[in-house]
Amino acid sequence: MSLDLSSDVVALTRAIVDVPSESLAEQELADLVEHALRGCAHLDVVRDGNSIVARTRLGRDERVVIAGHLDTVPANGNLPSRLEGDTLWGLGTCDMKGGVAIALKLAAELSAPVRDVTWVFYEAEEIAAVHNGLGRIAREHPDWLAADFAILMEPSRAGVEAGCQGTMRVELRTVGERAHSARSWMGHNAIHDLAPALATLASYRPRTVEIDGLTYREGLNAVGVRGGVSGNVIPDEAVLTVNYRFAPDRDEDAALAHLQEVFPGYGMTVTDSAPGAMPGLDRPAAAAFVEAVGGTVGPKFGWTDVAKFTSLGVPAVNYGPGDPIYAHKADEQVPVQDLITVHERLRAWLLGG
Repeated sequence: MSLDLSSDVVALTRAIVDVPSESLAEQELADLVEHALRGCAHLDVVRDGNSIVARTRLGRDERVVIAGHLDTVPANGNLPSRLEGDTLWGLGTCDMKGGVAIALKLAAELSAPVRDVTWVFYEAEEIAAVHNGLGRIAREHPDWLAADFAILMEPSRAGVEAGCQGTMRVELRTVGERAHSARSWMGHNAIHDLAPALATLASYRPRTVEIDGLTYREGLNAVGVRGGVSGNVIPDEAVLTVNYRFAPDRDEDAALAHLQEVFPGYGMTVTDSAPGAMPGLDRPAAAAFVEAVGGTVGPKFGWTDVAKFTSLGVPAVNYGPGDPIYAHKADEQVPVQDLITVHERLRAWLLGG
């Protein structure tokens, strides 16, 4: 099998969607992407793990990074893809193989853009940050990502979404004492000790923050709970996993401090954390891109790798096909018109139109 980068953007999206690439199992798709890009004489292609970087070297005054992740969440009865009318359905159509298809097609067809372009197709975005291919490149090959501006092809309804929320997962642990459930007074129930934390979460009111005219809404939610030994044993340990999505005006230290204030008295362990990114719409490159592609600008609800570019000093925005409300859902989908619109607008911008 090979990817035909000359095919129309809908057909190319379908071909990419139909190659399973759950996080940490991206090799088949990465191999296909690498092979297709190495067939483009105008691109310098390098690979790190299952992440591929392809660059033009035209000596332009400006360089832009256009990036997309190859992995998806696990399938949920939504493979293979199917095209029905003006909608393409299937795992990854929205998050974010539609964006990957657009980037691949542009990488192949634009041999002389007015800006030098670094195309990045990377692994393991959908799982813990320690596995993220873009993060590894940023640590080990930061020169590969040097640029004046970056575009992350995350689904944004074919409009610009600026910045992103930070994310932090913590475990709250309680310790009790085992006993026979018929003599429960001889022990101490660790699961019951989670009740105050659950009540706090149920009554929690997330703050909203306005930054650069965009309103970011935070979120604090239980996303997992485990505990119990047997049906007749009082449990001596319980763990509640909490996810905090915080506005980009807070850094990771401030986010952790807030969680410690909200859950006093609990043993707390941070299991995953990534900073947010400020909108950066005051940066000239971002403002010029927004003006070129048109449309309104909104905040990004959720974490994306614009945060990594921001940490490297590269202003970045989210811009891609599909409505993010369908990301990770069984009915994941992307409008055909979004694929066409984003492809046409990016192409025109890269050609100076």
